[in-house]
Amino acid sequence: MSLKEETEALRRIPLFQNLDPAKLKLLAFMSQRLTFEPGQAVFAQGDPGDAAYIVLEGEAVVSIDTPNARIDIARLARNEIVGEIAILCDVPRTAHVTAAGDKPLICLKIEKNDFIGMLTEFPNMAVEIMRELARRIVNTNQQLRQAVAAKG
Repeated sequence: MSLKEETEALRRIPLFQNLDPAKLKLLAFMSQRLTFEPGQAVFAQGDPGDAAYIVLEGEAVVSIDTPNARIDIARLARNEIVGEIAILCDVPRTAHVTAAGDKPLICLKIEKNDFIGMLTEFPNMAVEIMRELARRIVNTNQQLRQAVAAKG
């Protein structure tokens, strides 16, 4: 994938839609393109939060360790971002992310300092991150209610 193709891929992500094309190109240039084979870990729960990842192709599963087992909590697909919570909160990774499906997972890795710099420079990007985090909280609360009701 060329720099131009990566820039176009970033433009399709809601978080980056309102960024100036030159800034998108800079973000693509600063990013590292990585490929993960199915079953390969992108990062593990507890790892340092050093980067965010944008899914360009393929799928990933997000899972967490519980006292009894590892459970899947989400699936990621094209144009989704993961890993930003550990960066924003300056905490270790809150979940495992693993390449899933039968095709490789292709991501753009954005280092912590570059990601924070973009949020500082573009407040609308920060608003989109807040919306995404709020959506995840709503989903988590819904899953928790369902789990409690099932045990009821």
